[in-house]
Amino acid sequence: VQLQASGGGLVQAGGSLRLSCAASGRTSTIYAMGWFRQAPGKEREFVAARTWSGGSSYYVDSVKGRFTVSRDNAKNTVYLQMNSLKSEDTAVYYCAADPGGRMRTIRTRQYDYDYWGQGTQVTVSS
Repeated sequence: VQLQASGGGLVQAGGSLRLSCAASGRTSTIYAMGWFRQAPGKEREFVAARTWSGGSSYYVDSVKGRFTVSRDNAKNTVYLQMNSLKSEDTAVYYCAADPGGRMRTIRTRQYDYDYWGQGTQVTVSS
């Protein structure tokens, strides 16, 4: 599975951005797509994820109600719509694919995700 992320940029606080992650290759092996972020000087953290089938999604508390993960089936592309952005959302954002574990639930740990896209920078100015 190959992942190509795009859509980052500079936005003012309160604004919106949409990140894209195009998946190719053996996408049939994907159970869930996740988004992670890493701010300067901090560890990479889970942000949100959605099952490839679209049946379930999960968001970290800090982005609930502001971020939405969606998918365009025809394009094999997953999106992270980010609204009401805050300065603390500034980070490099990564998309990742999880082949799924035995429990078939959305997972939030980095090492559960086998495939990663390159990061895309999101900068929110206050």
